[in-house]
Amino acid sequence: MPLADQLDYSRNAGLVTVVTQDAGTGAVLMVAYADREAIERTESTGEMHYRSRTRGAWHKGATSGNVQRVVSLEADCDADAVLARVIPAGPACHNGTTSCFAGTGPAADVLAVVDATIRDRATTLVDGEAAPTYTQRLLTDRNLRLKKIGEEAAEFVTACADGNAGRATEEAADLIYHALVALRALGVGLDDVRVALAARR
Repeated sequence: MPLADQLDYSRNAGLVTVVTQDAGTGAVLMVAYADREAIERTESTGEMHYRSRTRGAWHKGATSGNVQRVVSLEADCDADAVLARVIPAGPACHNGTTSCFAGTGPAADVLAVVDATIRDRATTLVDGEAAPTYTQRLLTDRNLRLKKIGEEAAEFVTACADGNAGRATEEAADLIYHALVALRALGVGLDDVRVALAARR
């Protein structure tokens, strides 16, 4: 049975509360409302639709491009609220932050911040730029990228073999950063890794 048919719209003037969560990180992105039509559109399109009390029906990202691709929708025990697990294409908040809960959103998903920074470096890259950033140097130099991944992987393995938790953590951070740069050079990023991991579950 479609979720739209399972919900109780009678308690809040035809609306249900929607808590939208990043499926990859678990970070709460936003809280909004939906009516039956919005839930039906969400289910039929695979992208989040909401109902605003002031602006009416809206498709998240229709204007900004920051769509939210649905991973799962789940009603609560009273059937008057929905947990929407999504893969966001950009910030959830109109203020440009990852989450409407700005104090915790980016911190809850620091990898997304790093990935967004790498993406920004890639899009602002200018051939022959006099002073490219380190990330831009990596993006334009395949051999340097691959060399750094090998070095960081070896250092991570050594730290693990030595039982040095602090150093292993630092080396893991370096390895993840260099891996994200290498992925961006191939035209993919963190969201693609999340999708691959989610598929394995």
